[in-house]
Amino acid sequence: MTATDATPREARIARLFAQTRARTDALASPLSPEDMMLQSMEDASPAKWHLAHTTWFFEAFVLGRHAAGYRSPDPRFATLFNSYYVQAGPRHARDRRGLLSRPALAEIRDWRAQVDHAIAALIAEGREDLQAILDLVELGCHHEMQHQELLLTDLLHGLSFNPLLPAYAPGAAPRPAMQADPLRFAPHPGGLVVIGHDGAGFAYDCEGPRHKVWLEPFALATRLVTNGKWAAFIADGGYETQTLWLSDGWARARAEGWDAPLYWWRQDGEWWRYSLRGAAPVDMNAPVVHVSYYEAEAFARWAGARLPTEAEWEAAAAATPVAGNFLESGALDPLGGPGLWGDVWQWTQSAFLPYPGFRPADGALGEYNGKFMSGQMVLRGGSCVTPAAQMRASYRTFFYPHQRWQMLGVRLARDGGEG
Repeated sequence: MTATDATPREARIARLFAQTRARTDALASPLSPEDMMLQSMEDASPAKWHLAHTTWFFEAFVLGRHAAGYRSPDPRFATLFNSYYVQAGPRHARDRRGLLSRPALAEIRDWRAQVDHAIAALIAEGREDLQAILDLVELGCHHEMQHQELLLTDLLHGLSFNPLLPAYAPGAAPRPAMQADPLRFAPHPGGLVVIGHDGAGFAYDCEGPRHKVWLEPFALATRLVTNGKWAAFIADGGYETQTLWLSDGWARARAEGWDAPLYWWRQDGEWWRYSLRGAAPVDMNAPVVHVSYYEAEAFARWAGARLPTEAEWEAAAAATPVAGNFLESGALDPLGGPGLWGDVWQWTQSAFLPYPGFRPADGALGEYNGKFMSGQMVLRGGSCVTPAAQMRASYRTFFYPHQRWQMLGVRLARDGGEG
């Protein structure tokens, strides 16, 4: 089959695959070999591991199932770069990924090129099982997009321990945030709404089944919480007032010494922060970022509001075009402005649980989301390092309530349908 013979879907998936793989390589291109090995904590992985794991995913779940003549350059890669797929075989310890100095980075890049060529050739073959192959390649691309965001946030955490505070993207000053509009609340009448993926286009299994939810009238803030408002929370004793906090959150904040968002510090009488563009004074108009669920929940109580539920957020976003500050903008930092999308992932008060009727897929791919439906909270809306192609109203990401190293921020909600 030639390129002109390809159906629109075949051409679209082939293009998505090429673009996704190229963007991962571009994100890693500014990094030194030493940068590529950083692993600052168990939750984070080295950039080199992200390059390898996303390659393993295509090799294991696409080529391993559908390309009979394909041979991995080293079968041991399957153990080194499997993440959590128990049914796919043994795995290297998660907290020791930074110790994998071998295989060398050049070997990983060669492996990526081999897999890229094999996937492109497989799509071009015009096989009877092509639709199943395309489904898996599309899933693999969205999986790699998730790791593009992780690559940047994991790297930021690792670089933050360097006293030099090196910039991932040097040479360009952080863009000033938009002037923050007065905080307003947009009313929503509530009622019986339908949430979950509608079946059009790609979605992860945890986004369905589509189902009905009853909402009481509510109002959702028209913009994100800013650094300036967060600084006021700090100045008013927000981190020192136990009655604002959930019990688990207060214990975590005390144990870890939280007194501001992650990467903030006081210098010469003002707040500074570290970002992918290096160190700079905190832009008080920009959305606050790198705050845990516990901090977000305490702030909402201090502000006389609450966090939205994920159903409220989705109902408000359902008719709103996906437009905002995503990875493609190149900002690499929240910029602010009106709208529901981009800048920071927005904590909701909803636990990450299965929707009514959810069933994980059979086999190792059924482990993708289903086994993490315990103890985590849902976030919505995407961030400044999320690829825009990931986003849709039904998209659910999830993190543990104490985690802060991702691009995590806050949008407030209120009971009642008045603004």
